Amino acid sequence: MAKIKEYTLENIKEICEFGKAISSPVRLEIIKLLYQDNYSISQIAEALDLPQSSAAFHLKLLEAADLIRMEEQPGSHGTMKVCSRKQDYANLCFLPRSSQINEVLSVEMPVGAFVDCSIFPTCGLYTPSGVVGMEDKVYSFYLPERIEAGLLWTSKGYVEYRFPNQLPSGKRPVRLSFSMEICSEAPGYAEDWKSDITMWINGVECATWCCPGDFGSRRGRFTPSLWPNGSTQYGLLVKWEIKGDGSYINGERASKVRINDIGLSENAFISMTIGNRKDAKFEGGFNLFGKTFGDYAQDIIMEIEY
Repeated sequence: MAKIKEYTLENIKEICEFGKAISSPVRLEIIKLLYQDNYSISQIAEALDLPQSSAAFHLKLLEAADLIRMEEQPGSHGTMKVCSRKQDYANLCFLPRSSQINEVLSVEMPVGAFVDCSIFPTCGLYTPSGVVGMEDKVYSFYLPERIEAGLLWTSKGYVEYRFPNQLPSGKRPVRLSFSMEICSEAPGYAEDWKSDITMWINGVECATWCCPGDFGSRRGRFTPSLWPNGSTQYGLLVKWEIKGDGSYINGERASKVRINDIGLSENAFISMTIGNRKDAKFEGGFNLFGKTFGDYAQDIIMEIEY
C-alpha cells in the first residue's frame, strides 16, 4: 500500500522542513536510492561518492522531514544505522481549513466485523449465500467467515466493534454518531416483542432505545430470497448521537452523557458496544442488519464531526 504524507498550511514548520529536504539534488538521489532497498549510511556514501559525514548530514534533514527512517541494527563492528524510505507520495495543500466550518469523518463497519461478543440462543449469522456455521451455536460467532455476515442476531447479550479513531491531532470533536438498522429478537418474529437496546462508547453507557418489536410481517427490501418467510425481515434505522450537551437517539435527547465524557482522544480506536443491559426491563435481544439484508443498504456507520 502506498504511503502518503499530507502537508497543510496548519503546520507551516512541517512544510518548511519538507521544502528544505527536497531542495538538494543529492538528497533527491538518496530518496531514489532508497526506493530500491535499505542502506546503511556508509553504503549510501559509497553509492553516491560522498564523504560519510556529508551523507549523514543529508540523511538527518530527510529524517527531520519524515521522508526516511533511520534505525540502529547490529553490524559487523557494533551497531550501524540503516535507512529506509518512509513515504511514497507527498500531498501539499495550500487551502487553509476554515475554523468556521465543521468537517465530518465517516466509516462504515460490516456487522460481522465485531471484536468481542456475548451471545445466547436464539442466535446466528447469515451471509447472502447462507448461514455462517450453524444457527443457535455460539461458536459460529468466532468463525472467520463471520466478517461476511449481512445479518446477526442474539436473544440477549452484546457485540463490540472498534472503529479507527481518525480525529486529526489537535481537533476537538463536537459530535459522534452511529447509525444502524436494528430490531428486537424473538423466535421467528413478533411485531410487539420489545427490547431495551443500549449503546456504550469506550465503555461509557450512553443511551438506551426501546425497540417496539421484531419485524417479519413482510419481506425486507434487500433481504435475499434464500432467507425464509416467517423469520425477521427488517429493522428500523436508528441513530445514536453524542454531542456537547448530551446523547440523542433519532434526534431526541436520551441521556446526559456528553462527548467530553467518552474519552475520544485517548486511543487509536473508538469502541462501540451495542446490546442489552443485564438488568434491562425488556431484555429482548437484537437483530443487526448489514447492507445485504433488511430495508437499508448500509452497515454500521460512524461519523465524527469536528
